[in-house]
Amino acid sequence: MKIPLYQVDAFTSRVFSGNPAAVCLLDGWPDDTLLQSIAAENNLSETAFLVRRGAAVELRWFTPRVEVALCGHATLAAAYVLFVCKQWMQDRIPFLTRSRGELTVTRKGDLIEMDFPALPALRSVPAASLKPALGVTPMKCLASEEDLLAVLDSEDAVRKARPDLSALAAFDCRGVIITAQENTSDFVSRFFAPRVGISEDPVTGSAHCVLAPYWADQLGRTDLRALQVSARGGEIFCRYKGNRVHIAGSAVLYLEGEIRLP
Repeated sequence: MKIPLYQVDAFTSRVFSGNPAAVCLLDGWPDDTLLQSIAAENNLSETAFLVRRGAAVELRWFTPRVEVALCGHATLAAAYVLFVCKQWMQDRIPFLTRSRGELTVTRKGDLIEMDFPALPALRSVPAASLKPALGVTPMKCLASEEDLLAVLDSEDAVRKARPDLSALAAFDCRGVIITAQENTSDFVSRFFAPRVGISEDPVTGSAHCVLAPYWADQLGRTDLRALQVSARGGEIFCRYKGNRVHIAGSAVLYLEGEIRLP
C-alpha cells in the first residue's frame, strides 16, 4: 500500500517557518487506527487526510495523539497541495468534514482563504486559575467552545511566556491561547495544547476563529492582521463576518514522497 505524502509549511512563504503539516491523499478511508498511527509516525502537530468525492474532498485532521474537530493550518496545507501539486482546476475547494460540515477554501492570488465558523470566547474564567500555569496574571480570561483565551498586557509578555505545560494539560479544553494587542500588526498570539499532544503549536489557524471575534470587538474593525509569535512564527489575515471568520495565509511545499505500508 502506497500513500502520497506532502509536507507543507503553512501561514508562511518561506520553508522552515510557519506551521508544518503533513497531507496524505487516500483512495478511501482505512481503519481509524491506521490514520492515528500515520499521524503519530509523522509526529507533526497535524496530519490531514483527504479522500476525493466527486467535486468535493473529504477532510479529517489528526494530531500525534487524537483526531481533532478543526485545524486551520492543515486545511491550508491540504488546499495548497490540491491547488499547486495536483492542479485543482477551480479556485474553490469544498472540503467535507465530519465535525464542521462543509468548509470552503478559495485561492485569492498568493493567498489561500478559508471560510471557518466563528467560535467567540464568551464565558469568563477566573484569571487566578490560569496564573500558576502561565506564570503571569492575565488581564482577563475567557472560554470558547474548545479553547481558553488569556489576554496579556503586552506583546512582550506573550513572547516571553514560559507556561507550565503539565499544568495546562490539566485544564478541560483543547488548548490555551495567549494574546495581546500589537502595534505593527493588530494582535499577537501563541497557542499551547499539551492535552492533545501539542506542546506549542507554531501557527494555529483555528485559534483565530476565537481571536478574530475578540479583537474585532476590541479594535472596532473586522479586517485584521495577526502574528503568531512562536519560534517559527507565522502571519494570518482575518476577516470577521458575524458567525464566520475568513482566515487567509500563504504556504510553501517542503517535502513530497510516499508512505509504504504492507
